[in-house]
Amino acid sequence: MADLARAAGITVRTVRFYRERGLIAPPRRDGRIAWYDDGHLARLRTIAALLERGHTLNGIADLAAAFEAARTPDGFASALGLDEPTEETPVRLSPEELADHFEGEVTPENLAAALDLGYLAVDGNDIVHISRRLLDASSALVREGVPLAAVLAAAIEVRAHADALADLFVTTLRTHTANPDPDPTTLRPLAQTVVAAELSMALDRKLRPPPSSP
Repeated sequence: MADLARAAGITVRTVRFYRERGLIAPPRRDGRIAWYDDGHLARLRTIAALLERGHTLNGIADLAAAFEAARTPDGFASALGLDEPTEETPVRLSPEELADHFEGEVTPENLAAALDLGYLAVDGNDIVHISRRLLDASSALVREGVPLAAVLAAAIEVRAHADALADLFVTTLRTHTANPDPDPTTLRPLAQTVVAAELSMALDRKLRPPPSSP
């Protein structure tokens, strides 16, 4: 324990306190000898980084519990559905990097919502976000002042509409072409073009200033 504390730059008493609070996992024991590994050191550094970012120990404990509950025995690719063809690029993040993306917004509730939505999974000591584009857009919305909880709530609605649109395009091609299994390389860009154009025009209509009174 002394070696671990020295490597982490904290006291043995602090390591013992963190272990008693469940913030770090118990060591592997060999008789009377307790063995700590790089995973314990990484967790201590994460705790220090989150404390520097204003998180409380209670909050860190809640986040740690949420991370542990989110671990999947099948690996993050299965959890995120990444065994399917996709254009999205997953992003590996440490807990402190996730906190930097969403300053002050990484709460157990928001983490649970993101996990339920499939945006996040836990792989070892890393968090994996399903999509670089969605990560960047979500963090940009939070920087604009939109609470992360509201971003995630909107994402649930967007997901439902996106699923309906995907079903519409696939059904249309299956109904009116000879191919019962549309080629994704053909369907994907066509569907994306139509949706992007319609969404752009819808935003024009919503954001257009109201006509001035005569």
